[in-house]
Amino acid sequence: MIRHIQRHTGEKPFECAFCNYTSARNERMKRHIRTHTSEKPFKCTLCEYSSNNATTMKRHIRRHTGEKPYKCSFCIYSSNRKERMKRHIRAHTSEKPFKCPYCVRRCTRSQKMKRHLLSHTGEKPFQCSYCDYKSNRKDSLKRHIRRHTGEKPYKCSFCNYSSNRSDNVINHVRILHNVDYHHNLQS
Repeated sequence: MIRHIQRHTGEKPFECAFCNYTSARNERMKRHIRTHTSEKPFKCTLCEYSSNNATTMKRHIRRHTGEKPYKCSFCIYSSNRKERMKRHIRAHTSEKPFKCPYCVRRCTRSQKMKRHLLSHTGEKPFQCSYCDYKSNRKDSLKRHIRRHTGEKPYKCSFCNYSSNRSDNVINHVRILHNVDYHHNLQS
Protein backbone atom coordinates (compact mmCIF):
# COMPACT_ATOMS: atom_id res chain seq x y z
CA MET A 1 0.00 0.00 0.00
CA ILE A 2 2.87 2.39 0.84
CA ARG A 3 4.38 1.78 -2.61
CA HIS A 4 1.02 2.59 -4.22
CA ILE A 5 0.68 5.84 -2.26
CA GLN A 6 4.25 6.86 -3.19
CA ARG A 7 3.29 6.49 -6.84
CA HIS A 8 0.63 9.20 -6.37
CA THR A 9 2.65 11.50 -4.11
CA GLY A 10 5.88 11.23 -6.10
CA GLU A 11 7.78 10.59 -2.88
CA LYS A 12 11.21 9.04 -3.46
CA PRO A 13 12.81 8.37 -0.07
CA PHE A 14 15.80 6.37 -1.33
CA GLU A 15 18.77 8.55 -2.34
CA CYS A 16 21.94 7.49 -4.14
CA ALA A 17 25.15 8.22 -2.23
CA PHE A 18 27.05 8.73 -5.52
CA CYS A 19 24.74 11.03 -7.51
CA ASN A 20 21.40 12.84 -7.27
CA TYR A 21 19.28 9.84 -8.31
CA THR A 22 16.30 9.11 -6.05
CA SER A 23 13.85 6.24 -6.07
CA ALA A 24 10.55 5.26 -4.49
CA ARG A 25 11.70 1.64 -4.28
CA ASN A 26 14.69 0.22 -2.45
CA GLU A 27 15.15 -2.57 -5.05
CA ARG A 28 15.55 0.01 -7.82
CA MET A 29 18.06 1.93 -5.71
CA LYS A 30 20.14 -1.22 -5.16
CA ARG A 31 20.14 -1.85 -8.92
CA HIS A 32 21.08 1.80 -9.59
CA ILE A 33 23.98 1.74 -7.12
CA ARG A 34 25.50 -1.18 -9.05
CA THR A 35 26.03 1.22 -11.98
CA HIS A 36 28.47 3.13 -9.75
CA THR A 37 30.16 0.16 -8.08
CA SER A 38 30.48 -1.98 -11.23
CA GLU A 39 29.12 -4.91 -9.21
CA LYS A 40 27.73 -7.57 -11.55
CA PRO A 41 26.21 -10.32 -9.44
CA PHE A 42 24.36 -12.05 -12.29
CA LYS A 43 26.71 -14.47 -14.07
CA CYS A 44 26.02 -16.40 -17.27
CA THR A 45 26.63 -20.12 -16.84
CA LEU A 46 27.35 -20.56 -20.57
CA CYS A 47 29.98 -17.83 -21.10
CA GLU A 48 31.97 -15.14 -19.27
CA TYR A 49 29.19 -12.50 -19.47
CA SER A 50 27.96 -10.91 -16.23
CA SER A 51 25.39 -8.22 -15.56
CA ASN A 52 24.25 -5.86 -12.86
CA ASN A 53 20.58 -6.78 -13.34
CA ALA A 54 18.50 -9.93 -13.72
CA THR A 55 16.42 -8.73 -16.68
CA THR A 56 19.52 -8.05 -18.76
CA MET A 57 20.86 -11.50 -17.86
CA LYS A 58 17.59 -13.17 -18.88
CA ARG A 59 17.80 -11.36 -22.24
CA HIS A 60 21.45 -12.43 -22.62
CA ILE A 61 20.62 -16.11 -21.98
CA ARG A 62 18.21 -15.98 -24.95
CA ARG A 63 21.25 -15.44 -27.21
CA HIS A 64 22.49 -18.87 -26.20
CA THR A 65 19.14 -20.65 -26.32
CA GLY A 66 17.86 -18.96 -29.48
CA GLU A 67 14.55 -18.28 -27.72
CA LYS A 68 12.57 -15.50 -29.39
CA PRO A 69 9.43 -15.03 -27.32
CA TYR A 70 8.22 -11.89 -29.08
CA LYS A 71 6.30 -12.72 -32.27
CA CYS A 72 5.09 -10.26 -34.89
CA SER A 73 1.33 -10.45 -35.51
CA PHE A 74 1.80 -9.21 -39.11
CA CYS A 75 4.57 -11.50 -40.41
CA ILE A 76 6.90 -14.34 -39.37
CA TYR A 77 9.47 -12.10 -37.65
CA SER A 78 10.30 -12.93 -34.03
CA SER A 79 12.74 -11.39 -31.60
CA ASN A 80 14.41 -12.05 -28.29
CA ARG A 81 13.90 -8.40 -27.27
CA LYS A 82 10.61 -6.61 -26.68
CA GLU A 83 12.03 -3.23 -27.80
CA ARG A 84 13.11 -4.67 -31.15
CA MET A 85 9.64 -6.12 -31.70
CA LYS A 86 8.01 -2.75 -30.97
CA ARG A 87 10.35 -1.12 -33.48
CA HIS A 88 9.67 -3.85 -36.06
CA ILE A 89 5.87 -3.51 -35.74
CA ARG A 90 6.17 0.20 -36.58
CA ALA A 91 7.30 -0.86 -40.07
CA HIS A 92 3.87 -2.47 -40.52
CA THR A 93 1.77 0.23 -38.85
CA SER A 94 3.74 3.28 -40.05
CA GLU A 95 3.55 4.58 -36.47
CA LYS A 96 6.02 7.38 -35.81
CA PRO A 97 5.77 8.11 -32.09
CA PHE A 98 8.75 10.46 -31.83
CA LYS A 99 7.73 14.02 -32.77
CA CYS A 100 10.11 16.93 -33.28
CA PRO A 101 9.21 19.88 -31.03
CA TYR A 102 10.52 22.33 -33.65
CA CYS A 103 8.94 21.11 -36.89
CA VAL A 104 6.49 18.55 -38.31
CA ARG A 105 9.03 15.72 -38.56
CA ARG A 106 8.13 12.43 -36.89
CA CYS A 107 10.35 9.36 -36.53
CA THR A 108 9.92 5.66 -35.84
CA ARG A 109 13.00 5.52 -33.59
CA SER A 110 14.24 7.76 -30.79
CA GLN A 111 17.81 7.63 -32.17
CA LYS A 112 16.65 9.04 -35.49
CA MET A 113 14.84 11.84 -33.66
CA LYS A 114 17.92 12.65 -31.59
CA ARG A 115 19.95 12.91 -34.79
CA HIS A 116 17.26 15.08 -36.40
CA LEU A 117 17.14 17.44 -33.39
CA LEU A 118 20.80 18.28 -33.94
CA SER A 119 19.77 19.96 -37.22
CA HIS A 120 17.72 22.46 -35.18
CA THR A 121 20.17 23.09 -32.36
CA GLY A 122 23.20 23.54 -34.62
CA GLU A 123 25.15 21.25 -32.31
CA LYS A 124 27.93 19.34 -34.07
CA PRO A 125 29.32 16.84 -31.58
CA PHE A 126 31.43 14.86 -34.05
CA GLN A 127 34.87 16.49 -34.51
CA CYS A 128 37.56 15.52 -37.02
CA SER A 129 40.89 14.69 -35.40
CA TYR A 130 42.79 15.94 -38.49
CA CYS A 131 41.19 19.36 -39.02
CA ASP A 132 38.47 21.75 -37.76
CA TYR A 133 35.60 19.91 -39.48
CA LYS A 134 32.59 19.18 -37.25
CA SER A 135 29.37 17.37 -38.05
CA ASN A 136 26.06 16.53 -36.45
CA ARG A 137 26.26 13.03 -37.95
CA LYS A 138 28.77 10.31 -37.12
CA ASP A 139 28.56 8.79 -40.60
CA SER A 140 29.36 12.17 -42.19
CA LEU A 141 32.46 12.50 -40.02
CA LYS A 142 33.54 8.96 -40.94
CA ARG A 143 33.19 9.79 -44.64
CA HIS A 144 35.08 13.08 -44.13
CA ILE A 145 37.99 11.35 -42.35
CA ARG A 146 38.51 9.17 -45.44
CA ARG A 147 39.66 12.34 -47.25
CA HIS A 148 42.55 12.54 -44.81
CA THR A 149 43.39 8.84 -44.65
CA GLY A 150 42.95 8.08 -48.35
CA GLU A 151 40.79 5.06 -47.51
CA LYS A 152 38.60 4.00 -50.44
CA PRO A 153 36.42 1.13 -49.23
CA TYR A 154 33.90 1.17 -52.09
CA LYS A 155 35.03 -0.75 -55.17
CA CYS A 156 33.67 -1.21 -58.66
CA SER A 157 32.87 -4.83 -59.57
CA PHE A 158 33.84 -4.26 -63.21
CA CYS A 159 37.24 -2.55 -62.93
CA ASN A 160 39.75 -1.40 -60.35
CA TYR A 161 38.05 1.95 -59.60
CA SER A 162 37.47 2.65 -55.92
CA SER A 163 36.23 5.63 -53.93
CA ASN A 164 35.74 6.91 -50.41
CA ARG A 165 32.01 7.38 -51.18
CA SER A 166 29.50 4.75 -52.27
CA ASP A 167 27.53 7.22 -54.44
CA ASN A 168 30.68 7.94 -56.49
CA VAL A 169 31.03 4.24 -57.33
CA ILE A 170 27.32 3.95 -58.17
CA ASN A 171 27.64 6.88 -60.61
CA HIS A 172 30.88 5.43 -62.03
CA VAL A 173 29.19 2.06 -62.71
CA ARG A 174 26.15 3.75 -64.26
CA ILE A 175 28.13 6.08 -66.54
CA LEU A 176 31.23 4.07 -67.49
CA HIS A 177 29.82 0.55 -67.44
CA ASN A 178 26.25 1.47 -68.40
CA VAL A 179 24.82 -0.50 -65.49
CA ASP A 180 22.15 0.89 -63.18
CA TYR A 181 22.44 -1.68 -60.44
CA HIS A 182 23.44 -0.74 -56.88
CA HIS A 183 24.38 -4.22 -55.74
CA ASN A 184 27.58 -4.25 -57.80
CA LEU A 185 29.05 -2.16 -55.01
CA GLN A 186 31.67 -3.93 -52.93
CA SER A 187 32.96 -2.64 -49.65
